[in-house]
Amino acid sequence: DHHFPHSSLPRMMLSGCHPCQLGLSSSTSNSLKTTQLLGPTRAAPPCARRQINWSPTRRSRLLANGFLEDDIKARSPLNPSEDLINPDFAPTPASARTWSATDMATFWITLVISIPTYMLAASLMDLGMAWQQALVTVLVGNSITLLPMQLNGHPGVKFGVPFPVLARSSFGIVGANVPSITRALVACGWFGIQTWVGGSCIYQILALLDKTVASAPALPGLGISLPQLACFAFFWATQVWVVLRGMESIRVLERYSAPVLIFLSLLLLGWAVQTAGGFGPMLSAPSLFSPGMPKAGQFWGVFWPAVTAQVSFWATLSLNIPDFTRYAHSQRAQALGQAIGLPLTMVLFTFLGVAVTSASAVIYGAPITDPVQLLGKMEGTLPICLSLFGLTAATLTTNVAANIVAPANAFINISPKNITFQAGALLTASLGAIIQPWKLVSSTSSFISTWLCGYSVFLGPVIGIILSDYYIVRKRELDLDSLYQKGERSAYWYKGGWNPAALAALAAGVLPCLPGLLQQTGSLSGLSSFWGALYSCAWFVGVLVSSLVYVMLMAPGSHRSSVQAASY
Repeated sequence: DHHFPHSSLPRMMLSGCHPCQLGLSSSTSNSLKTTQLLGPTRAAPPCARRQINWSPTRRSRLLANGFLEDDIKARSPLNPSEDLINPDFAPTPASARTWSATDMATFWITLVISIPTYMLAASLMDLGMAWQQALVTVLVGNSITLLPMQLNGHPGVKFGVPFPVLARSSFGIVGANVPSITRALVACGWFGIQTWVGGSCIYQILALLDKTVASAPALPGLGISLPQLACFAFFWATQVWVVLRGMESIRVLERYSAPVLIFLSLLLLGWAVQTAGGFGPMLSAPSLFSPGMPKAGQFWGVFWPAVTAQVSFWATLSLNIPDFTRYAHSQRAQALGQAIGLPLTMVLFTFLGVAVTSASAVIYGAPITDPVQLLGKMEGTLPICLSLFGLTAATLTTNVAANIVAPANAFINISPKNITFQAGALLTASLGAIIQPWKLVSSTSSFISTWLCGYSVFLGPVIGIILSDYYIVRKRELDLDSLYQKGERSAYWYKGGWNPAALAALAAGVLPCLPGLLQQTGSLSGLSSFWGALYSCAWFVGVLVSSLVYVMLMAPGSHRSSVQAASY
């Protein structure tokens, strides 16, 4: 007859104590938090001192069950500050959750099947890897990526809050703008570039059907022709139309696009296998790191930067994954859906990218890593149009989910009272067009290769702070009311709305890899190889350093606890 929060049960079970032996009434137990049940101010009952020597496997299973079975505690906050909340930013209640495990899996499938992912996979062949080494690299990198995805997705499900609101607990009510706006600006740039790629696919279809399209003159000041601008504007407007219809339209788009993209990907693989004469010639290229080959003995020097690039590729989304998991039915739905959709799909799509790239070397005499360039060499109007349609659809599904939702929510966080999700999405799309992304295309390849490791210098520390705050400092408990309150009544107001501990931890996480970043961009030279090696593992270094510094600075007694004794 006694009721305890799920997060309390593992601690009592691990101590060998039955809840009823604590001698607590139902009314008392309902208002106690995990940190109060067996806290230092209470004398532990005799049964709590009898430790059971469980195996590590059983302990890990128990902890996983606690993680997956946490109750959904999303509710309307009490007495929120009007300028910190609006209907788009309010916690998503259980009754409004529409994303199942299938939806989470198809969400990832449509994100993975994209042009940048294809090029990332193909680039591993350029580095000298054999196809088996490329698959292992992708599997390791994305298995690592899955962990912060699932961990950071947990508070989204439990409390129903988007990423900028979650960041308020660690960075402060005002300070949360630092990680969210940083994430947003990168997404705006990528939205513009991806929109140009999608518009270019439409343009090539038109040019194939009407030869006069390609001869149109460039417009003064823009550097692109009127047909190119029209295709860009059409693709831009299509994405805006989808997003303005809300998150449910994104869920439907991702769910029903997944099987279409899988089918088109298999058609491309089938073409490569048939044209190249089977898998044998396609996958026969040896590793350049084998004995006697040009890069013999250098594999590990390439492997770890490649793994870091894999992790960094999705590092932006690992930050704002609560923007999507807040709509999931349960913790199991988000955890299972992501486990199925991310690592498995990345490995399979990597195999496709590697195989098709290898086939292009057999067919055309040199590997072609850009799928758009590959299509330009194919013959037949129908295959080319079908393939370009697939690339357009892949770009649409990836861009809408990965590059609009995060910045839209970040802009809302600046002024929730005045900015809605639709307004934030429109602002994102507008900034993506204003930068004239077609002028950046010529340097996109080097931009990506430097950007993936370079931006992880900043993303690693942020995710380290977010996760250590939620799991170590807060023990998976948040004061939902304080997330939407300003001033001293909020547990997350800290000093004027900023948490000095988070800012110090962010700086500490960035500094070790900053010399390597500056050397990579050409701003510094003559540094020892140590800084280059540190930079090649920037994401991991940032996560570790920022987490350690943040936890030390937020030790008991040095901060105001955010876990209040209140029942939900």
